[in-house]
Amino acid sequence: MSGLVLKLGPHERVLVNGAVIENGDRRSRLSIVTPGANILRLRDAIHPEEVNTPVRRVCYIAQLVLSGDADKDEARLQLMRGIEQLSQVLTDHDSRLQLDKATEAAMDDQFYQALKALRTLLPREERLLAAGRKG
Repeated sequence: MSGLVLKLGPHERVLVNGAVIENGDRRSRLSIVTPGANILRLRDAIHPEEVNTPVRRVCYIAQLVLSGDADKDEARLQLMRGIEQLSQVLTDHDSRLQLDKATEAAMDDQFYQALKALRTLLPREERLLAAGRKG
């Protein structure tokens, strides 16, 4: 069986195609076999008040599509603009690879994969912002 396998802790919540699903008292695994299903772990969600950096803003756009709160065509356009802006600053090889993955995923309407690639940039952004505050 292919698809996404979610491993959920007790009482963990996940958003599947706009519906919040809460796990029971035990750890469990769910197999999502429907291609193109929009999945977002609520523990991984970026809350609106946390959207305070460039990478977080771009991640949030992808997240809004997954939650059903944004039109995917408009979001794709905003994602591409945001990724382009990030590519002007994050010029190292690893960042470029992740930005390329996010671009490809967004173009293919794979917003979970785009979000996953973009989230890998959060620690790098945090280091850059911390260095900027010190200097």
